[in-house]
Amino acid sequence: MPAEREKQEFEILSILEEAGEPLGSGQLSQLLNERGLEVSEATVGRILSEMDRKQLTIKLGFQGRVISAGGRDKLQEFRSARHRQKYGNRFIETLKTKKKEDLIDILVARRAIERELARLAALHATDMEISLLEAVLREQEQYTAQKQMTAEQDVRFHRLVAIAAKNRVLAAALDLIRHDGQLSPILEYIRTQVGGKLAVGHGKVLKAIKERDPDEAERAMMEHIESLIADVQKYWSSQEDNI
Repeated sequence: MPAEREKQEFEILSILEEAGEPLGSGQLSQLLNERGLEVSEATVGRILSEMDRKQLTIKLGFQGRVISAGGRDKLQEFRSARHRQKYGNRFIETLKTKKKEDLIDILVARRAIERELARLAALHATDMEISLLEAVLREQEQYTAQKQMTAEQDVRFHRLVAIAAKNRVLAAALDLIRHDGQLSPILEYIRTQVGGKLAVGHGKVLKAIKERDPDEAERAMMEHIESLIADVQKYWSSQEDNI
């Protein structure tokens, strides 16, 4: 659903809930305009017809519409999504930094989440998911050999491990932490400066997942993230020495 239509539906449901009585298209159009949404009466009528079909509103003849039980549930979904977005955006702002301490904090958080994701992936990954991981790793190794950036493959590898783990809560937490697209290129740049290689750590993780060894998968992922932390510390130490 387009974002604009979603916003219109949210405001209509919110108005109907607050009103506690049937409202017509004209009244809703006026109230929407007061909230900064310029929507004509005719457009409101079309939106309401669609909302009737989705059982979000109930038409009471010429009196107008009231919010349905399904509409109240949908309104709560809208509010929860807005709440998550609000606090998610605040968290993402903390990732938009190149400070050593912040990068290490992010990696420590990733270590806590991804060690469990790797363990679960070793237990639950399908043959297809393992094949996809192998394909990404091959591509990353080829790019590395050609001295090309592999940040995209890094993101895909870790996301595939999260998917293979079959735990949506942990996967969502990781996705939030890795939301900033600049993070992987920054870490890759740091690793190239200190001689580290992402593909090596990924290979050990994949080997353990293929062998269905959860303990080794967890250990390999921890070693991988800890090597990133060590590289960040080494890089900043070298920068301080050059000052």
